[in-house]
Amino acid sequence: MQRDRLFADRTEAGIELGKRLVHEYKDRQAIVLGIPRGGVQVVFDVAKFLYGSLSVIITKKLPHPLHEELAVGAVAEDGAIYLSSLGNALNESTIKRIVRAQRDEIDSRIQRFRLDKPLPDMEGRIVIIIDDGIATGSTIVPAIKLCKSRGPAKVTVASPVSGEKFVSDITALADDVVILEHPEYFSSV
Repeated sequence: MQRDRLFADRTEAGIELGKRLVHEYKDRQAIVLGIPRGGVQVVFDVAKFLYGSLSVIITKKLPHPLHEELAVGAVAEDGAIYLSSLGNALNESTIKRIVRAQRDEIDSRIQRFRLDKPLPDMEGRIVIIIDDGIATGSTIVPAIKLCKSRGPAKVTVASPVSGEKFVSDITALADDVVILEHPEYFSSV
């Protein structure tokens, strides 16, 4: 029987991802960061397996000015930006305007998910960034850049599912990438 879904839900995905990460990262005082919204449930279950510090890192997709559903990149809470080829085709003032428009939502998510607390100190620590799925990689790239700028010992990206074509881009930035499933046709979570 063929499965319609790779995982029953985000809880199952988090448990399976936690089982995969436990051998390398359990009891290593890792900081486990989820990307809202979907990554929050997954990271909760992973952190239980690893006995790691749990927090949330905020990134927000940058919508195309003429088509809100079309992402041209993403921005992290510290201002780190990733632009796709579509984003690179836009002029700098348009990008700045789009980023500014996303700041309110970023600030709202910091309040909602971290109660306005800062990100944990990453200096010399293992940091694991988790999302529920990597469809384009746009939200994960600025999260990696943000974490790398804070002097961690290692940055690992982990997700239950990702399209294969984006893994090489992420691997170039992160120290390690752990993906459980690579479906042939994967374009959204």
